[in-house]
Amino acid sequence: MNWKSAIYQALIDTDMEPWIAHLMPQLEAWENSARRGDSTKWQQQLKQLPDITPASVELKASVSFDADEALSSGHRSHVKNVLKQFMPWRKGPFSLFGIDIDTEWRSDWKWDRVVQHIETLEGRKVLDVGCGSGYHLFRMLGEKAELVVGIDPTELFFYQFSIFKKYLSNSPIHYLPLGIEDMPSENRFDTVFSMGVLYHRRDPIEFLYQLKNQLRSGGQLVLETIVVNGDIDTVLMPGERYAQMRNVWFLPSNLALKQWLERVGFIDIKLVDESITTCEEQRATEWMTNHSLADFLDPNDISLTIEGYPAPTRSVFTAKKK
Repeated sequence: MNWKSAIYQALIDTDMEPWIAHLMPQLEAWENSARRGDSTKWQQQLKQLPDITPASVELKASVSFDADEALSSGHRSHVKNVLKQFMPWRKGPFSLFGIDIDTEWRSDWKWDRVVQHIETLEGRKVLDVGCGSGYHLFRMLGEKAELVVGIDPTELFFYQFSIFKKYLSNSPIHYLPLGIEDMPSENRFDTVFSMGVLYHRRDPIEFLYQLKNQLRSGGQLVLETIVVNGDIDTVLMPGERYAQMRNVWFLPSNLALKQWLERVGFIDIKLVDESITTCEEQRATEWMTNHSLADFLDPNDISLTIEGYPAPTRSVFTAKKK
């Protein structure tokens, strides 16, 4: 069963079945557009991965796939070379048949900070908006979610996810190469995650409404974003770049973000975590050799970005839809 059929099958005979008619032309259009350039290369590389049934899969404490027997040195070298064709690897880490993919981000650290503050995911339908390579999707499945859907329009991330989905073909975990603006307002998900996306949106209030529109009544939002110190009126709009990123628009204080969530109509709003992003959590590795956080901070004062703004501090909020 191909990836499109798998998501359609997952939605049949559920309250999400009407979504299929909306989804089918979107995914067909995306697949037609992906038959070129790097996508063709990544599709070919996926076929080079071994057809192994994992002896064990760990998703609760990590994202690890183990085989019955260790790969031979030649086979291991081949698989590692295939995986390197999907660089840069930003969100992880992953382990595939004894090969450790040490990603730029220690996304497991973020998950450990988040998971202790959220409602159970067991038996719930979960959406991750801006899911990247899907690392957190696998951790959500490890928490026994009934259905896990990630959306992100980035082609590379789709193919990185597909590597691991290959070995979980019958599991209720799916990646859709779509943006939040492509999603119908179906109000069907029990939990919606958005981690590291809000500051990339030109209209953060509209984005919060879009997240809300994916939740059923009583559903939980888990929102993580960069914040700055300040009062309820404090919102930083950087200049052309923030930590060398061009697509950073609004960085609110915790109090301002809480007010945004209230204005959009969320209730039971809680700040559950706040942490400074360190160069141990985000750094260059063998699997992501580009510049990383250490290159984006003031070398004489790491409390500032290279542009002179406050260095990244990330807060996690939970909230509910009425």
